[in-house]
Amino acid sequence: MDSANVDSLVSALEGASVSGSGVSFTGKSLKLDTENDAKQVTKEVDNCTNLQFLNLEGNTLGVDACKEIARSLEKHPEFKRALWKDIFTGRLKTEIPQALQYLGEGLVTAGAKLTELDLSDNAFGPIGVEGLASLLRSSSCFALEELKLNNNGLGITGGKLLASALTDCFNCSKENGKPLALKVFIAGRNRLENDGAKALAAVFKMIGTLEEIAMPQNGIYHPGISALSDAFTVNKNLQILNLNDNTIGPKGAEAIASAIASNQKLREINFGDCLLKTKGAVLLAGALKDAHSNLEELNLGFNEIKKEGALRVVEAMANKSKLKKLILDGNQFGEEGKDMIQEKLKDIGKFNVLGSLDDNESEEESEEEGEDEGEDTEEHGSDNEGSEDEQEVISIPSPMKLQFTVKEFLEVPSSSNFLALGPNRTEVILKEAKNTMEASIDEYTRIVMKVSALSTNFNKEVADSSMECADKLYKDLFNWAQEANKISIVNNTLLVNLGLIKSEDKKFKPTWNLDGCLNVLKAIVSKNYIPKSTKDTIGEFMKREIESGKDFSVIKKDILSALSK
Repeated sequence: MDSANVDSLVSALEGASVSGSGVSFTGKSLKLDTENDAKQVTKEVDNCTNLQFLNLEGNTLGVDACKEIARSLEKHPEFKRALWKDIFTGRLKTEIPQALQYLGEGLVTAGAKLTELDLSDNAFGPIGVEGLASLLRSSSCFALEELKLNNNGLGITGGKLLASALTDCFNCSKENGKPLALKVFIAGRNRLENDGAKALAAVFKMIGTLEEIAMPQNGIYHPGISALSDAFTVNKNLQILNLNDNTIGPKGAEAIASAIASNQKLREINFGDCLLKTKGAVLLAGALKDAHSNLEELNLGFNEIKKEGALRVVEAMANKSKLKKLILDGNQFGEEGKDMIQEKLKDIGKFNVLGSLDDNESEEESEEEGEDEGEDTEEHGSDNEGSEDEQEVISIPSPMKLQFTVKEFLEVPSSSNFLALGPNRTEVILKEAKNTMEASIDEYTRIVMKVSALSTNFNKEVADSSMECADKLYKDLFNWAQEANKISIVNNTLLVNLGLIKSEDKKFKPTWNLDGCLNVLKAIVSKNYIPKSTKDTIGEFMKREIESGKDFSVIKKDILSALSK
């Protein structure tokens, strides 16, 4: 084995290990539901005198197990690296925020100073960011260097919530004397799209210390790419840039080409499958030609680049003494272009860096037609095609802004946004809800649900305030319903929004935490303002649900018990 291969093997082995002192349960496929289940982890954590990291990758943790692990983490202020990839397989989305809150609270209580947080491959969506936000805003993340959220299904909403939390973290850490200096940000396969990318770009621009940005497969088009490019100019230490499988296009390429003049430390660039076309390739080649001496890898595969563009890229590589890999496969050179590219690389002494060209296609489509199609897709393909939960949210207000409206809370009914309404939140929510009562029972009921959903929140202030507000909302609802003779309509609407019967609108699905909603119902169902017909209806449906063996059977038994009293 030659020395180059030995060096490569050593490097790979070092990358696969976890440095420092800590505890690893990676890949053991443990299913930890209860506090007792978690003791096999907490025993190791408690016995580790210098817990630098905890690796739980490839196991599945429930809320109670996370609560128990959090208690053990409270004893370790030296903790630095939370390696928690793929730890929620098979868990309800409503469980994950609370589980994350427990784990985060454990680290905050310990006074830990995280340098790495890896929650990749946990498909928790925007609701997971809510559970994570308190930790990100805390002093435990002021020294964070690596944030890895790959394949979390964040969507536009989650991207904005994440940006809001990181903004607050930066501002608070700056006030504390040492601004957040994030080095690695990884968030591939998250459907961030333009709006999510723009929100995060603003954060990158603020931080300015990033060395690696990886955001592949996010449905980002040239408006989002342009915003990111603007942020790249501030992050002058950027070394790894991966935007694979987004639609950079010629317009985005123009923005990036202009920006990367500020990024002379770039070692790896991955713009594969980004619809650059020949024009985009030429622009990038021009930006790279007389600079970027540290470049080691360039991936421009599958971009509909024709011979002219590829040759310009090759010419730009002539002075790259550190270049190890050039990927141009999957483009449109034709056989003649393929031969010319190979000959050109031989001439400049870099034939060995070229990857396979087996998927090279012929130059059939005219350049003008190709560019037009790309521009049309960029203009219209992204901004209006998010998932339902993404389209509902127009803007994500920061919990730290001074003026905050109920409407903003109802758009994003998170615990942090609830607290941001201030100490008079119950009164302002009641006022807003009363304005909707006569116009729409549905709308009023959804306000009740969004508030009730927070009653099981980890934060006691949130839970108590949610319960108080929901109680008053229910009281006003039933007092009005009895006066207006609409009890039966209210009963039916409640059942729909609690997920107990199907709505006539087949697209409707409760998006709130039903566990919290049922928790409030348990607390208020025996009160005098609840009509007998409502109690009877709820009791009947609770019995049916318990007999069917569906989720939340324990709390449904509690509701039946409360009704019997």
